[in-house]
Amino acid sequence: MNLDEYVGRDATALAELVRRRDVTAVELIRLAREAHDQINPTINAVVEFYEDAESVPGSDSGSFSGVPFLRKDLGASEAGRLQEQGSRLLRGYLSTVESYFMGRARAAGLRIVGRTTTPEFGVGMARMSESLACGITRNPWQLDRTAGGSSSGSAAAVAAGIVPMASASDGLGSTRTPAAFCGVVGLNPSRGRISGGPDQQDPGYGLGRSFVVCRSVRDMAAALDVFSGAHPGDPFVIAPPERPYVEELDRPTGRLRIGVATSPWGERKVEPEIREAVEWTAKSLEAMGHLVEEMASPYVLADMRKLEAGACVMWIASLDDAARAVGRTVDEQTVDPINLEFYRAAKRLPLSYAAEVFEAMRKVRADVGHATEGFDVLLTPTMPCTALPHSTSTTINGGVTIDQFRDTYMSLYQYQGVFNVTGQPSVSLPLFHAGDDLPIGVQIVGRFGDEATLVRVARDLEQAVPWATRRPPVFAGHRSIDVIGEVDGIEKTQPSVTLSTRFQR
Repeated sequence: MNLDEYVGRDATALAELVRRRDVTAVELIRLAREAHDQINPTINAVVEFYEDAESVPGSDSGSFSGVPFLRKDLGASEAGRLQEQGSRLLRGYLSTVESYFMGRARAAGLRIVGRTTTPEFGVGMARMSESLACGITRNPWQLDRTAGGSSSGSAAAVAAGIVPMASASDGLGSTRTPAAFCGVVGLNPSRGRISGGPDQQDPGYGLGRSFVVCRSVRDMAAALDVFSGAHPGDPFVIAPPERPYVEELDRPTGRLRIGVATSPWGERKVEPEIREAVEWTAKSLEAMGHLVEEMASPYVLADMRKLEAGACVMWIASLDDAARAVGRTVDEQTVDPINLEFYRAAKRLPLSYAAEVFEAMRKVRADVGHATEGFDVLLTPTMPCTALPHSTSTTINGGVTIDQFRDTYMSLYQYQGVFNVTGQPSVSLPLFHAGDDLPIGVQIVGRFGDEATLVRVARDLEQAVPWATRRPPVFAGHRSIDVIGEVDGIEKTQPSVTLSTRFQR
């Protein structure tokens, strides 16, 4: 197998080749390393490719036997491996915990070959793809644009062909945002579907979940089968699926009532091309026989602002524990300016502040439940805009107050964080591209615990608007790009090939 053949297959197809003994796991790892060596100096998505990757164990009979896999350097951890979380504070820190998530990855045959970049603690630099520890992770579709965050390196690496699948985590949109910006599939499962144990059973005050970014719906379904299931110590156990998720790929979808959001749910307007993408998706679903109805924002904006702002501050307030673990202090030398301001702000808050945040969460869950109870599925933009230029969000050092900074970036996640609060599953699908060739993600949201319906709807849309053959200009195996200048010392590029149609009608 050569590199072009490797990057042209999803994880399911590569695993089948390994099972047939047409290729070995070691050969695939070497191809992943070749792709990394070719592409990563340009996009900076992988912070470490393991030197001993070829000896990393994995099952020979699992769903993803022999498939190279990258771990986001935040969330799920590998015992004995670095877990630096995009921060200078944790530079050199070796995790002592092996997450159940990583154990399931190995049991499924995935070969963990390295770790990907993330903004500091998943909340720095407006949750985009920049940090002082990791530098800038660039979008393979346009190098001067962000890859999104906080699963920035994972999404960029998958989009650029380094691996077909990588781990991701989502606290207020951190899987779906980079999936939308980089043109890959990003599912945030229901709360409780994927165990965070043994040390992160319900992370982020119940807002966070780990899963993967990938290129195909069948990989998403197979990954759900691999990673789903409770472990001892999990705070609650949700109902298991009726059947394996891969079997949902062959089942009829049925007739659904779908609520569609084309109007803003926050203070940032939706770009016209993104609204058009959602409208086209709605018409496509209607043509499939579903009942489609426009819906307004299901929550009070002030409540969402309260809980999102509070959650970020409360996350950063825990830095003292991390600092003690590594024998360092939280200061300008160890923590990025934005997070340092969040940390200082948290120190000034009374203990009663947490109760206010949790009350806002309760109210949002109740409001959204009442507003959406008549719908089987919701359809929204993933983001109100396409990938932003790097450093779009002005830093605290630039004279912007922490409240102004927070309000600016929270308006970007108006369709995402709410479903972390409610615990509903939601997936960003790479259905369209804008006129400048940047990907547009469309979000499908299911009822709590109903990933099965999402799998079927996502399959239908993948068939209606196939994306498998789309390639960014920076892609392993070939680099069909024309150099038009430099950005921060790295070549700025533009695609030499434009998609024949932006919206297929």
